[in-house]
Amino acid sequence: MADVDQGSVLPSESSPLILDGLNSTDSNGTDAVNATVAKFVATPEGTALAYGSLVFMALLPIFFGALRSVNCGKSKNSSDMPETITGRDAARFPIIASCTLFGLYLFFKIFSQEYINLLLSMYFFVLGILALSHTMSPFMNRIFPANIPIKQYQLLFTQGSGETKEEIVNYEFDTKDMICLVISTVVGVWYILKKHWIANNLFGLAFALNGVELLHLNNVSTGCILLGGLFVYDVFWVFGTNVMVTVAKSFEAPIKLVFPQDLFEKGLGANQFAMLGLGDIVIPGNCLMFSLYPAPSSLKKNTRTYFYTSFLAYIFGLGMTIWVMHTFKHAQPALLYLVPACIGFPVVVALLKGELTEMFSDYLPDQDPSPSVAQFGRAASSRKSLKKGHGVLRVH
Repeated sequence: MADVDQGSVLPSESSPLILDGLNSTDSNGTDAVNATVAKFVATPEGTALAYGSLVFMALLPIFFGALRSVNCGKSKNSSDMPETITGRDAARFPIIASCTLFGLYLFFKIFSQEYINLLLSMYFFVLGILALSHTMSPFMNRIFPANIPIKQYQLLFTQGSGETKEEIVNYEFDTKDMICLVISTVVGVWYILKKHWIANNLFGLAFALNGVELLHLNNVSTGCILLGGLFVYDVFWVFGTNVMVTVAKSFEAPIKLVFPQDLFEKGLGANQFAMLGLGDIVIPGNCLMFSLYPAPSSLKKNTRTYFYTSFLAYIFGLGMTIWVMHTFKHAQPALLYLVPACIGFPVVVALLKGELTEMFSDYLPDQDPSPSVAQFGRAASSRKSLKKGHGVLRVH
């Protein structure tokens, strides 16, 4: 890892990535290494702008995802309920992520990188359009002119007939959703054709916000299991092997936020990037999300103390990652610093308030009727849903 100047990426938008300068790449994110060209050295202003922008962009989906999650949890429609991550899910996640990462590594070693990235680009093109449309929907509801009629639509795919008929896809949407889909499709085509960093970030922010909004932990212990497992996973694949770095050089998908360090020199055509993986946003963000719903005893005192503490802990951990990486000029797994901060800070606060036992009690957010806290419950069915404004996409 010491001889590699590029950051690493993982195989899914929910997997932790490395924060690092993605140097020696062109605007399409592909390798442009030339031994005769001197290594790019960012100016202090360019570096500060890049890292500051990454921190700011990382905080946006966490904060707004948490706010939207509260509204999502208040919904009485079970199909609108977020998916709940249990302790078993948290324990299996690092194993699944490791298998996926190593599988991609083997694919890139055996098959053509061009064709694999083409398939992945089309996959994330579709997901990105849906995620960005869902992200834009509340904003569109606010600005949509009241004098324009709203028409309702439904896209339904079924399997079988009669009593055996089963819904495969049931997508309900309206005029506002159509406008969001059109705008998102334009961004998707822009990303497919140009792989521009702004289009990448629009999709990346949408993925991260949806991840924070639609995924929840069932208790604090589950969050500790998830963060602890991914801490080991991140450190092992970064420092123990070259698998993550190899996938990083080969994998092209909007699963990371990037910001150019040479923006002042080249403007929007800049191509020397610092990056932050979405896993370093979504995973800690889910744990921060649960801190809005602490144990019942703390709800009676201050319902948001742990959220603010965890939010500051995330900023501290991310700042430590950037400082260590910049000081030692070496790629760093962000979770190496985020996990101790996001777990340690709330635990210290709980100790000072005498609420450590309640904090780790087997508590589900839907057990508390407080009106200041969203009422979450487990979905009645195992189907996954993606809400889009007034419409819901159901996949059985």
